[in-house]
Amino acid sequence: MNRLFVVKKPIFRSSNGYMGYVKRKYSTKKVGFSGTLDPFATGCLIVATGQYTKLFNYLKKTPKTYHATLWLGVNSPTLDIEKVDSIIDIPAFTTEDIEQTLTIFEGRLEYYPPKFSAKKIGGKRAYELAREGKDVELKKITSTIHTIKLLNYNHPFVHFEATVSEGSYIRSLGHLIAQKLGVDGTLSSLERLNEGMFFYNNEKALDPLLYLDLPINNYTGDDEFLELGKKLSLEYFENKEDGCSLVITKNFFSIIEIKEGIVKYKLNRQEKF
Repeated sequence: MNRLFVVKKPIFRSSNGYMGYVKRKYSTKKVGFSGTLDPFATGCLIVATGQYTKLFNYLKKTPKTYHATLWLGVNSPTLDIEKVDSIIDIPAFTTEDIEQTLTIFEGRLEYYPPKFSAKKIGGKRAYELAREGKDVELKKITSTIHTIKLLNYNHPFVHFEATVSEGSYIRSLGHLIAQKLGVDGTLSSLERLNEGMFFYNNEKALDPLLYLDLPINNYTGDDEFLELGKKLSLEYFENKEDGCSLVITKNFFSIIEIKEGIVKYKLNRQEKF
């Protein structure tokens, strides 16, 4: 069964572990997801089954929007509530202080990812090394914080919304906000509202043709060549420029790549929704 949809991951379940539940619910062996959420995080997780698991690299899944709660005065090496090691009372800030601090982080932001993250170091996940008590040295990354706004400040909790580029770490963003305020801070909650065009809607099946981030390339040759996976000639394509594009026939769609005049299949004979 080929299916593309969005699930709402519950708290304290790993994204990968939650796929076991999805497999049982939809009676499928082949399932994949995009945009890993930390175990303590909840919300939008894009899931595909069957042949649609090959589509993740071509989906419109950025920017991403999150609701987060930053707990001021709290320290945790994981930058979330999983490993809190100290809690202290701190004086309250004014709402204006919080709002002005948040606006500092809009735009391009360079920072270190969390040590407890899925980044690989020498072939091993950073969180695996961190749990073993080993030194974790990660390179800085750059994200774009499109917008960030205060939703509510009820000391010591700062509730904010951030729309960010793909690959951003909201835990690190929360940590940087606390540092700018001159205090410790860690996220006590995190919910992803959407990934690009993807929003949770009771796991409704989605038409992948509406979510593929590819231009359509008109094919004037025999559809049978596409549907049988035969070699394609550049002369039958309207757009002959290098790059990937989407080709749609009556019953199927394909993703092809044109490079130096040669046409190659990236994905072929995917059933239409």
